[in-house]
This record gives sequence, structure tokens and C-alpha cells, in this order.
Amino acid sequence: MTPTTTPDFTGLSVEHASTVERVAAELRRAVFEGELESGTPLREIALAESLGVSRPTVREALTVLVAEGLATREPHRGVSVATPQADSVRDVCRARWVLEGAGVRAWGDADDVRRDRVRATLVDYTSAVREGGSYEELNDKHLAFHVSLVELTGSPRLVQMAETLMDELRLALAQVDRIRRNAHDQADSHEGLVRLLEAGRIDGDDGAYEFLRRHIDDAEDEIIEALELT
Repeated sequence: MTPTTTPDFTGLSVEHASTVERVAAELRRAVFEGELESGTPLREIALAESLGVSRPTVREALTVLVAEGLATREPHRGVSVATPQADSVRDVCRARWVLEGAGVRAWGDADDVRRDRVRATLVDYTSAVREGGSYEELNDKHLAFHVSLVELTGSPRLVQMAETLMDELRLALAQVDRIRRNAHDQADSHEGLVRLLEAGRIDGDDGAYEFLRRHIDDAEDEIIEALELT
């Protein structure tokens, strides 16, 4: 059957969209690798010239980074690489404790799919650490593991909240990883947590729940100390 009207393809813009994503990916890489430090202004004209793309493309890519929490946009000042704040780090870590702690307590009631998700994200993260993955890759896989703990609750809303929190923490964690270069220690800690879960040791001073609390408390202190936040 032959269509009687001309199809409307105006909404298809693969080439443009892919260009925006390529620019966002390059800026994201530069932020994670430390080439663009916190507070660095991200000037549209300079970036467009450097990357060989149009200003509107750069503007859209910057909007992506702002949405991811890697950059901030201020009236009359434009966009700059985000700067972690101590109060925000503390608050995010408190919220993480509530969400991830609920996930740890739900381990016994979680189905095999959710438990396997925790196992799989752990393997993804530890493998990337031992294979020397990029800071961006390690960051993504690290945070995916922590979100998988919240998935144990079976609550899509709690998972969505956790993903939002991770976006807020993403830059700070990446900067600490780059400064401390302690990803192997992090991987060992995560494996220790899962061993406790697999053994059914949830409660008590040496159980998974308290292990997670100490892990998040240590992460909070490490971020604030390493980044010299006040």
C-alpha cells in the first residue's frame, strides 16, 4: 500500500544528536581526567573553536553536563565545571546510608534477579579496577554497584532517588579517585560487603549493615579531606 501523504521526518536528527553527545563525551572525559578542574569556565566560543563545532552544539552539550551534575550554570556567569560542597557531600552521604542500608536489610527477601544484579555490578567494577579502566569508567561502575544495593528494596522510586544522589556525588568521587588512586582498596571493600551479604551476616557490629555504614562514613570523610572542602 502506497502512502498518500509525505512522511514527516523533521524529528530525526541522528547526526546532530550524535555530535552533541560526542562533544559532551569529550568534555565529560576531560572533567573526569582532571584536564578541566572544578570552577573552570566552559566558554561556548572557545570550546566551539577548539572542538570544531557550532556554538549551539556546545550549548546543548553543556546542558547535558549540567543535568549530570558535572557543571553548573549561573545567571550572567555562564557554565563552569561544578565544585563539590562539604554540606552537600555530607547530606548526600546521609541519604545514601538510608537508601543503601534499606537495600542491605532487604537482601534476605530479594529475589535472585536483584541479588544477581549486585553480583554482576560488583564483578563489572572490580574487573575495571584491575584492568586499569579510565576514571570515568571506574566512576560509572562504582556508582552502579551502589545503586544495585538500593535495587534490592524492589522500589523503583527509591532507585530513582539513589540515581539522583549518585549524580550529585559523581564528580567528587571521580576527583578523589584521581587524587588518592585507591580504587583497588575500594574494590576490596565492596567485595567484603558482598561476602557478608552472601553469608547472611546482616546485623551485628561485624555484619553487612554496619560495614556499609562505616564504608559510607569513610567515603564522606575521604571526599571532604581529599578535596579540602570546608
